Amino acid sequence: MTSPARGRSTVPTATHWGSYLAEIEDGVLQRLVPRDDDPVPNGLSDGIPKALTAPGRLTRPMVRRGWLEHGPGPAGTGGRSARGDDVYVPLDWDEVSALVADELNRVRTEHGNRAIYGGSYGWGSAGRFHHPQSQIHRFLNVAGGYTSSVDTYSSAAISVLLRRVAGGFQTAMDSTPTFDEIARHGSLVVAFGGLAPRNHRVNDGGIGAHLSPVAQRRARDAGVDFAVISPLRADAAEFLDAQWLAARPGTDTAIMLGLAHHIVSTGRHDLDFLTTCCEGWDRFEPYLLGAADGVPKTIEWACDISGLDPDELRRLADRICTERTVIATSYSVQRAEFGEQPPWMALTLAAISGSMGRPGGGFGCAMGALHRNGMRLSKMPVAAFPQGVNPVRDYIPVARIADMLLHPGEEFDYDGHRLAYPDIRLVYWVGGNPFHHHQDLNRLVRAWQRPDTVIVHEHFANSLTRHADIVLPAATFAERTDFAVGREDPFLSAMVAAAAPPGEVRTDHAILAGIAAKMGLLDEFTGGLSEDEWVADLYRRTQDRAGRHDVELPDWDTLVAAGRWELPDLPRPGSPYRGLREGRPIGTPSGRLEIFSAAIDSFGHDDCPGHPVWREPVEWLGSPLTERFPLALVSGQPDRRLHSQFDLAAHSRAGKVAGREPVLLHPDDAASRGISDGDVVRLFNDRGQVLAGAVISADIRPGVVRLSTGAWYDPVEPGGLDAHGNPNVLTRDVGTSTLAQGPSAHSCLVQLELFTGAPPPVRVFGPLPTA
Repeated sequence: MTSPARGRSTVPTATHWGSYLAEIEDGVLQRLVPRDDDPVPNGLSDGIPKALTAPGRLTRPMVRRGWLEHGPGPAGTGGRSARGDDVYVPLDWDEVSALVADELNRVRTEHGNRAIYGGSYGWGSAGRFHHPQSQIHRFLNVAGGYTSSVDTYSSAAISVLLRRVAGGFQTAMDSTPTFDEIARHGSLVVAFGGLAPRNHRVNDGGIGAHLSPVAQRRARDAGVDFAVISPLRADAAEFLDAQWLAARPGTDTAIMLGLAHHIVSTGRHDLDFLTTCCEGWDRFEPYLLGAADGVPKTIEWACDISGLDPDELRRLADRICTERTVIATSYSVQRAEFGEQPPWMALTLAAISGSMGRPGGGFGCAMGALHRNGMRLSKMPVAAFPQGVNPVRDYIPVARIADMLLHPGEEFDYDGHRLAYPDIRLVYWVGGNPFHHHQDLNRLVRAWQRPDTVIVHEHFANSLTRHADIVLPAATFAERTDFAVGREDPFLSAMVAAAAPPGEVRTDHAILAGIAAKMGLLDEFTGGLSEDEWVADLYRRTQDRAGRHDVELPDWDTLVAAGRWELPDLPRPGSPYRGLREGRPIGTPSGRLEIFSAAIDSFGHDDCPGHPVWREPVEWLGSPLTERFPLALVSGQPDRRLHSQFDLAAHSRAGKVAGREPVLLHPDDAASRGISDGDVVRLFNDRGQVLAGAVISADIRPGVVRLSTGAWYDPVEPGGLDAHGNPNVLTRDVGTSTLAQGPSAHSCLVQLELFTGAPPPVRVFGPLPTA
């Protein structure tokens, strides 16, 4: 199941961004070809075959020289060099496996398993077995446990908020109307943060075919109108012909409050739903109308904050309360200071509108944030690689890693709990790249010096690798055999190894098995099965689970021959929010949607009180800080990558400008700074500075710049100028609020200027520096 054929052959594979046929010649992967029946294939796989053997590919285990010479300990102390400023020494697998095993045992013995942080992220592979997060967590659980993380950088604020007030994230998703339902019953979609086409190209766990754009077009062709509130025109597909309301970033809650005030003050709100299906309308209404604080949240008030036109917003409010409407929020609007407020207020506005709990209307939970959101959801149960039980109870919100490393023992609040940061001595990271998704990277670099040891599995010599002590070269998705089922995607896809791993590269499982053997834990970790046997076992278990629903899945060989198998639409319960109108409770303390949450109110957090509120961020276009940093930075997902994956591949690099990540800015902002298309520019604030390539367009609001996430961090010197354009050098590392502690990247002000002189080269795509 794992060896690519000689001669010419074609095998199926799958990724988070699509299903492909891999064309192989004499064991060498030549191309990844989208399936013929994919209506809108994703080009992210262009150039990946060549990337597998690029100069930056890791092919041997490497250890940082300073760590080898001085042993474990905080970097930059006791004569030790800093992480991110050292060279590496190649070792053989037997020696490096013993080093890792000995260091794990040392930390476990001297400090306990809570001193190990098992860092990982879920996008490392679409496969059910070769899933990096599952692999490292199972390994660490077998070894006695680890400090873990909860939530995601994508959706922390909305996930915590919905658990408290709306029955949970899945309840909200199950109540979100599909685009086809909207086409049949709806009239208007109001999308805060937009419905960005780039997001519909990816899905956690994979995509069998890109059907979301087709479904959106059907809704538009059926007469559904779309309104997008975003500083970017491109946050909606052109074929939607969406009304564009170019608001100031971070003002979505104020806009929703203004819309709600207009509807309520004209007596057109759904009072029956608000009083019978919701909790706390009587506590929220005085705030909305101004009786509680003396500030009516009028359309004019909202427009003073957001920069929108009052007449335009008033017309939108009139439509919301008279037509079947979806109030949707993307993930982007909650990745900001007070990020819990936009989804909470969107739920409230949907309840006010009269469309909540009715076909084709209501709340669109993260609609447009992923391919699956707004699509038919498959409920087929699928087997996953078992992680076991973690005996260590310590955990952190995922976006608080720098706080944890910098402030061991310090107490913090999260979701109504009082917790304390453990003293982390060893970080083991498999899958994901914190030097992509964390905020304020210069602060992270400082925090990253604190552990005794950092161990990573990686494909390439990226920024995470260059800040690690022990680097273990891992196989990519194209070099492993597995199967994929996207989360709630209606397709099952085969993944057959299309290339042999180069050099001494191993799969994550093989790497961990080698270390487990040194620790006397091999059988516990592998369960006595080989990799191929595990894949076969997980597939058999998936077949068994499907059989319980009277669904017969093909045998493995048939699946491989077909490449992809469509899953039936199993019966599902109706919309939970529709059930509220019929007297069926949801999983909240009151059994109803909680416009006012007594639980959240009891926590006493001023930054997240008991009902939705507008709070002014520290950094936004209404802040006094604009005197020094007059531009709002938005840093959404990139057009040519998934997060930071394969940034060195041809498809991603073709979008670079002057060899750097492009930054989008309005012609007025460019002209006032003497900047032309293609110029190298410097973005900066008090946290750091980056270079980027200028792209000038009227499709962005004046005073706003967009620099996508995912460019591999490439500082000229530690803590210095980033030559490549990673926006998280500039973003704030503070929680959304005391409640969810999510990332707040979109509350960020910067200045931008023309860069003069010879720009430094981008070096991060090259090999790891060796001794």
